[in-house]
Amino acid sequence: MKSVAGKRLAKIAEERGWVLARVNGSHHIYIFQGRPERLVIPIHGNQSLKIGLQKSLMKIIPVTNEEL
Repeated sequence: MKSVAGKRLAKIAEERGWVLARVNGSHHIYIFQGRPERLVIPIHGNQSLKIGLQKSLMKIIPVTNEEL
């Protein structure tokens, strides 16, 4: 699995229709109209996300490995 930074995943989420609701420190919280879950993406510079967190966020967005 290709590891990506929070900035890149946030950009992909915005392209998919997720809207930035607020920022709490380094965590960007996104919402999607009509869906109950929130998407919380930690953005720590260009530091890569941990694999487990990345997989979980990719399922919610949804995005595949090839699209990263």
